[in-house]
Amino acid sequence: MLNIGSLVLGLIAWSLPVISLVRRRKQKNNTWFSLSIFSFSACTVAVTFQIIYNYHLVKIEDWAALMDTIGVVALVSSVLVVVTILLNVVNLMLFRNKAIK
Repeated sequence: MLNIGSLVLGLIAWSLPVISLVRRRKQKNNTWFSLSIFSFSACTVAVTFQIIYNYHLVKIEDWAALMDTIGVVALVSSVLVVVTILLNVVNLMLFRNKAIK
């Protein structure tokens, strides 16, 4: 269940800034900051779920599962964090430029 929750939260973390970017055409989109906060929160909880799952594998001493999955988990978690940051930075830059004008 932790892996499914992590996947869903990762997708939410990516979709919220995209939703904000799509809605930016509207004149008064004041929700972009809230969506960015929720996006970072979803990303954080998704990575935390993976850490908890790895802790569970260590606790039950399933070393084979841990050794088989830790490389992919590290890569996917890194990609999730980097893409989430990039999407939210793009969002911030676009709305900051819009606010300056």
